[in-house]
Amino acid sequence: MLDKKVVLVGYSGHGYVVLETVLENNYKVIGYSDRKEGDNNPFGLSYLGFEKDPDFFIANKDVSFVLGIGDNILRQNIANFIKANSKEIETIIHKTANISKNVIIGSGTFINKSVNVNSLAVIGENVILNTGCIIEHECILEDAVHIGPGAVLAGNVTIGKKTFIGANSVVKQGVKIGSNVVVGAGSVIIKDILDGQMVVGNPGRII
Repeated sequence: MLDKKVVLVGYSGHGYVVLETVLENNYKVIGYSDRKEGDNNPFGLSYLGFEKDPDFFIANKDVSFVLGIGDNILRQNIANFIKANSKEIETIIHKTANISKNVIIGSGTFINKSVNVNSLAVIGENVILNTGCIIEHECILEDAVHIGPGAVLAGNVTIGKKTFIGANSVVKQGVKIGSNVVVGAGSVIIKDILDGQMVVGNPGRII
């Protein structure tokens, strides 16, 4: 979207990564929103205020929004709030990502460098697919999932809402992982995981 005007929501760690891809994709970033103006401003963005301020959407009426929030629960809550104010949230995909043409991707999702998404996968809204992760055929990722750098989901894996899969983890084909689950970095998941559990290790064990 050449020169499309956007506001970055959340301007720190993960937000910096998202912003780089947004700029490479030729969006025009008019500034950022956050609870308060940050001490660090490495990209020289203007602070536009907090998105929950009463007049924020009136002042920024002709723009769409990009999510720069890494925390799954907060990202989903902010996305719901933005949509409740009838604003569009952009899907941002890095140019080096390799995505099958037979994939469904929801709004507000961020797909980072060197990600692979294979045939018939379904990616929900406000998902993060971080650097170099692999989403194999027919996987289903529900809303606000975060797949960490280098993680691998084999075919037909299902990931529930707001679940985090840590860096370099591997999930066996056909496994179903519930909502609000945390899978620690480097874990190997070979069986289903229920909602709300924290799992680490090889093979994965509940802690």
